Amino acid sequence: MNRRMRHALTTAVALMGLGAVGCTDTSVNPLSTVSEVNIFSNPAAYQQFLAKVYGGLAVTGQQGPAGNRDISSITDEGFSSYLRIYWEMQELPTDEAIIGWGDQGLPELNTATWGSANRFVAGMFSRVYFQIGMANEFLRQTTDAKLSERKVTPSVRATVQQYRAEARFLRAFSYWHGLDFWGNIPVVTTIQASPPAQNTRQEVYDFIVSELTAIQADLPAAGPGTYGRATKEAASMLLANVYLNAEVYTGTPHYAEALVAAQAAINGPFSIDPTYQNMFLADNNNSPEIIFPVVQDGQHTQSYGAVTFITHASCGASMSNVTYGLDGCWWGIRLKPEAYNLFAAGDARSGFFYTSGQTVAINNIGDFTNGIAAPKFQNVTSTGAPGSNSQFADTDWPVFRLAEAYLIYAEAAVRTNTNLVQALAYVNALQDRAFGAGNNTLTAPQLTLQFLLDERGRELLWEGHRRTDLIRFGVFSGGTYLWAWKGNVQAGTATDAHLDLFPIPATEISANPNLKQNTGY
Repeated sequence: MNRRMRHALTTAVALMGLGAVGCTDTSVNPLSTVSEVNIFSNPAAYQQFLAKVYGGLAVTGQQGPAGNRDISSITDEGFSSYLRIYWEMQELPTDEAIIGWGDQGLPELNTATWGSANRFVAGMFSRVYFQIGMANEFLRQTTDAKLSERKVTPSVRATVQQYRAEARFLRAFSYWHGLDFWGNIPVVTTIQASPPAQNTRQEVYDFIVSELTAIQADLPAAGPGTYGRATKEAASMLLANVYLNAEVYTGTPHYAEALVAAQAAINGPFSIDPTYQNMFLADNNNSPEIIFPVVQDGQHTQSYGAVTFITHASCGASMSNVTYGLDGCWWGIRLKPEAYNLFAAGDARSGFFYTSGQTVAINNIGDFTNGIAAPKFQNVTSTGAPGSNSQFADTDWPVFRLAEAYLIYAEAAVRTNTNLVQALAYVNALQDRAFGAGNNTLTAPQLTLQFLLDERGRELLWEGHRRTDLIRFGVFSGGTYLWAWKGNVQAGTATDAHLDLFPIPATEISANPNLKQNTGY
């Protein structure tokens, strides 16, 4: 829980009333209820505008928890949160999670049977470009020419320079998601008079790498006052992820670069949290391990998405909502058997699993008791106190944390057969936390790619990485690795490789004649 910049969100509404325009219709200027001359007469407006860009990852509209929504691709605003849709698209088609609800296109995500009309696929596309549009408008309003026009003081100008770097980080962050989900998408940086051209996956990749490299000098180093903000280390983590998946994105591996970028993040002022569960509780802003979070606050970032969704939807059956700091359970998401079976006895990372009355097997997707419950994210503090609001979570979402940097480094080391001693040390630091010091120490021959895929499944369970990981390891589609309900078969069945990319939404194809649909849709 962190309350920085919360007051800025209200004022930022006046700055960005983008509404529900076509997400790649760049011929439409973002709407504003006030003129830029008036609003930017107050230097604080720059921070308030930037806060709206950050807030777009957590909230769903111009007032919380619902009303005056940002996008129209999904009719129920509560379903339309950036992080909520992102989590569902990264987790539900994999071996990690399943959801029992049958509305808005969720069954197709459970079973990898989606098409170009799926509302969640369309909603995520809208969210990505909504974020990009806000970042672009912030950058348009903060050029040197604009600042000179407004006679901005040197001190404000210096601050705005950092804000511009943060906006570019957030834009690159959303472009990464677009690159990962759809491949060939438009790179839009300005208002255009005509629909944008479709860029190749290589071009989108190159743009992201170029942006993250260029902004490093202007971003602050992690330290006091930077929690929840883009820092040099956060940019290094985003770059490490992009490099780690470069072979998927472009056909050319960049594992050596991923290792270097991960090490840059590791060199920051972070340390492994001695208690794994504390990183997923209502006071996780105190964790020394979180490199970049999406900040949540039960009083000031109210929506039915993000962590509010995952805390409530993880609860049901005989579970007590009060135990998890909630006003009720939503009876939604559980573990698939393959994820549950990854954990060995004594692994502290499975300490939150709820097994009473739950089966490991999932014979009936709609039955919450089918599948082990996994309330990893909880709206209680590390001392057991409830969050500030039982309806909306205080628990921040850890986008990047140190353990992931260790695992990226280790995977890149194994794939390049370099730095293996250091890689083993990083992995064993996670083993020590999971099992107790010296209780499950790995040796060099055990540090394999299969171990690292499984270890990512344990360490980063339900943190929004799994689909990308399975694709990188070549087992998301096809029949090499089967899991429950893959391909809409209870025991799992082989699926076609075209599913490694989502379809560009049919509505976008109709709106922009320059877009070509992904193969297989």
